[in-house]
Amino acid sequence: MKPALLFPLAALPAFPQSQDAEKQAVIQAVERTFHAMAERDAAALRATLFPGAQFHALRPDGSVSAAASEEFISRIAAAKEPPLERMWNPAVLISGRLAALWAEYDFHRGAQFSHCGVDAVHLVKTAEGWKITAIAYTVQKDNCPPSPLGPPRAVNRQN
Repeated sequence: MKPALLFPLAALPAFPQSQDAEKQAVIQAVERTFHAMAERDAAALRATLFPGAQFHALRPDGSVSAAASEEFISRIAAAKEPPLERMWNPAVLISGRLAALWAEYDFHRGAQFSHCGVDAVHLVKTAEGWKITAIAYTVQKDNCPPSPLGPPRAVNRQN
C-alpha cells in the first residue's frame, strides 16, 4: 500500500521548479541590461541584446519613437549622466524559448528622476542565455506613483 502512495508523488514532474528558475533567468537578463545601462558599458549592453533588437517609447503626447539596438546602445554609452532604470513586480510568461516580461519601472538620469512607466520586454533563449529582442515602454512624466524600491542608490559615475 505504501509504494502505491509514493508512486504518484514520485511521478510528479519538476516543471514548477524549472519554470520558476527560467522566470528568474528572464528577470536577471533584464536586470543585466539595466546594469549595463547604468555603467554605460556598450559591450555589456550589446551582450544582453539579440542582434537587431528594437526599442519603442510610447510618449505622453501619443507619439512613438523607435530605435534599433545600435542606436540605443550609442545613446546610452554617450549619456552624460548614468541612466538608472529600476523595475518591480515583474510578470513573466514563457513558452519554450520565447519569454515576455511586463513590469512597472522608474528611470533616473544620475540622481535626477526622469519618468516612470511600464516596460514590455520580449526575449528569446539562445545558447548564451536569454537575450532581449524588443522593448516597448510607456513614458510617464507626471503622476508617477512612488517606487516600492525607495529612492535610488548612488549610480556609478563613469567618464
